[in-house]
Amino acid sequence: MDIQFFNKMTGKMDVEKVYGDQMVEWLYQSNTGKALSEVLVKPWLSNFYGSLQNTSWSKGKIKPFIKDFNIPIDDFLPEEGRNQADPYSSFNQFFIRRFKPGKRQYPQENHVMGAPAEARYFAYESIQDDELIPVKGKFLNSPLLLANEKWEAAFKDGPCLLARLCPVDYHRYHYPDNGKVLDHYPVHGKLHSVNPLALKEKADIFATNERVVTILETENFGKLAYVEVGAIMVGKIIQSGSLKDFKRGEEKGYFLFGGSTVIILGEKGKWKPDELMLENTKKKIETYLHLGAAVANKI
Repeated sequence: MDIQFFNKMTGKMDVEKVYGDQMVEWLYQSNTGKALSEVLVKPWLSNFYGSLQNTSWSKGKIKPFIKDFNIPIDDFLPEEGRNQADPYSSFNQFFIRRFKPGKRQYPQENHVMGAPAEARYFAYESIQDDELIPVKGKFLNSPLLLANEKWEAAFKDGPCLLARLCPVDYHRYHYPDNGKVLDHYPVHGKLHSVNPLALKEKADIFATNERVVTILETENFGKLAYVEVGAIMVGKIIQSGSLKDFKRGEEKGYFLFGGSTVIILGEKGKWKPDELMLENTKKKIETYLHLGAAVANKI
């Protein structure tokens, strides 16, 4: 299955080259795969597989991966203590690579929200139960995603950004504004793939996958629910940044190996996603953005 998306950085439609595409198709479309998927989505298995990516054996996967997916490796820093000639000690260290200073910038204008992740986005001005993209809206609303009655009312009918990170992407995620953390908690669950093919076959993935929720009070966009969703073969969701006070563009955390998703929920009437992204979402087209690119505007 071809996954097409709009690349806002080039202004053109593009086709995603999916890592492990045949495995995803088998898991979610064949009877045997569907039965086995209920075993493979157990967190302990993904954690074990993720731990293998920390071994020196996994280092051999790096060069073929860079070649197959055209990774612009010169844009990234080597692992701390290593050099550009031999930059990473394992596949996971390559996977969580950092951009060199200046490669990505956040907006200077206070009213503009910068993309929290380098990813393919769906955007919604208000999440309602009749939303059909990419899954029924009831699986994107605040009660199911947040799993915490304390915060349900704050994000009812508010805007939403859904950022899907592919294995080929930069896998660190950042704070979109200055502010402070009000709450932070895990929601335990399974680890299904977040590939569009898997979402088509199993519509409740975002509401049932393992995730971490952080409630932010921001200077310019009100309260935000920042939800990091794990996926199949994602070893861990790491919180590497501050969980107290934060600045716009600062690193919040990162995913170890695997595709994953960041979801941002907002308060109704506080901000609106980019118009082009809203139009693309209505057409069931994801919009690819670089980290820090304009993703929404304050109302």
